[in-house]
Amino acid sequence: MPKDDTPKGKPLAIDRNATSASPTEPAFVARPKGAPVYHGFSVLEDVSVEGFTFGAITDFEAEPCDTGDAFVIAPDGSRAGLVWEASPKKYIEEVQPFEHDRWGVWAVPFSYPMTSRTNARKNLVAVLPDLKARWEEWKQWLSRLQAG
Repeated sequence: MPKDDTPKGKPLAIDRNATSASPTEPAFVARPKGAPVYHGFSVLEDVSVEGFTFGAITDFEAEPCDTGDAFVIAPDGSRAGLVWEASPKKYIEEVQPFEHDRWGVWAVPFSYPMTSRTNARKNLVAVLPDLKARWEEWKQWLSRLQAG
């Protein structure tokens, strides 16, 4: 029997209570005016460290995975994207630069398997120092932009 090489997507962590700007599209596709980036994806309020909260795009609770997408919400409500992989390495790499409404998208390693919210919190703790530094840089970048 031939091997199926069709790419398989990962399940999405959709916030079913999020308001959509469209009667036919989900909220993450049709973000209402003024809604933050990643609106329509699940915010895991119980996965919070030092005021930073984890948001899931890839639904790691529905299906085990070694890679995925997520986001983090800073104490001021601003957001950044995460492209994560299970890895013991330590790094942070820019995937997308700063924007007005997002402090970038960052590739990060998660040393704990993404099998529970407890491990998601441990992974957030591990990458938070690097993320906080990028958040601080974004705030300075935004100030310079607004001043100029």
